[in-house]
Amino acid sequence: MLIAAIVCICVLLLILGFLVPRLSRAPQRGVDRALTRGQGTAAKAPGPLGRLLAKPFGSSRRAADKSAATGRRARGKID
Repeated sequence: MLIAAIVCICVLLLILGFLVPRLSRAPQRGVDRALTRGQGTAAKAPGPLGRLLAKPFGSSRRAADKSAATGRRARGKID
């Protein structure tokens, strides 16, 4: 379920980045903020468990950022 939500967010950020590049930055920051908060909370778990629980949030954040940047870059090549 969480994987499907992240995939939907990435696709949405990709489309926003392509259609309205300037306006796509605010939703990207919102996603970053939420995933960073989740990563920080998960990292508070003791020992290696904290690193293990925080890793999916970091990977998801990087994927969302890359998706939005790809949409903006594709738009830049068209203009």
